[in-house]
Amino acid sequence: MKNDNLFSGKVAWITGASSGIGESLVHEFVKNGATVIASSNDLPGLEKVKAECGSKSEMVHCIPFDLADTDGIDKIVEQQVNALGRIDFLLNIGGISQRARIDETPMWLDRKIFEINYFGTIALSKAVLPYMVRQQSGHILATSSISGRFGFPLRSAYSASKQALHGFIETLYLENKKYNIKASVIIPGRVRTAISFHALDGQGKEHGKLDDGQAKGVTPQQAAETIIRGILRNKREILVGKSELIMLHIRRYCPWLFFRIADKIKSM
Repeated sequence: MKNDNLFSGKVAWITGASSGIGESLVHEFVKNGATVIASSNDLPGLEKVKAECGSKSEMVHCIPFDLADTDGIDKIVEQQVNALGRIDFLLNIGGISQRARIDETPMWLDRKIFEINYFGTIALSKAVLPYMVRQQSGHILATSSISGRFGFPLRSAYSASKQALHGFIETLYLENKKYNIKASVIIPGRVRTAISFHALDGQGKEHGKLDDGQAKGVTPQQAAETIIRGILRNKREILVGKSELIMLHIRRYCPWLFFRIADKIKSM
């Protein structure tokens, strides 16, 4: 998807921007004329993404920070608004997954997953929101998951942290639509990213491999294009994936069948 003027004059802030869906979104927004603030905890990765934007690399500003430590986020946001004048889109893409049973997951690991997926996301959103209110426009998006709509084996803290984002984003929208602020939840199914590789086991160590289901998913580029279309259509929920998305409808309309299917799905 390319229209050089589609987002001309707009500023998009993207977390998780050093790889996967976030990386592809950087390229999509830059191709379509936006200035991009690219963030993650991987500065070399961000600089690589910036360099790959070629002649438009000056449109990418690398601002590294860790979603697990957002104590200084208000200052970071203030600096970016002072430098660029506005923030039109905030795409909270960064996060971490899990591969451990509930009885294998210590409380400190539940808290770590929530700190990154939920508290890190809402900290940045709360810091950006007042500027969007002031400019009377903006669009805040947060990345959930299909397992952010239902429980799934080996994903207890991940699923719970993503389900919490639905309540936050929906409330943010209802409270701020009078200021012309939009809010959406991105719901990916299987996307070929490194999320399963970096998922945490019961000891907090990386899972270290690409899950079979993940390997068969849509590409990050396809995911980014779907998200852009969802933004343009002002969708409250942006579904990303293939046939696995049918589980959302089965869970809603035929819960008994969902539990029968989920019990048989290979979760690793």
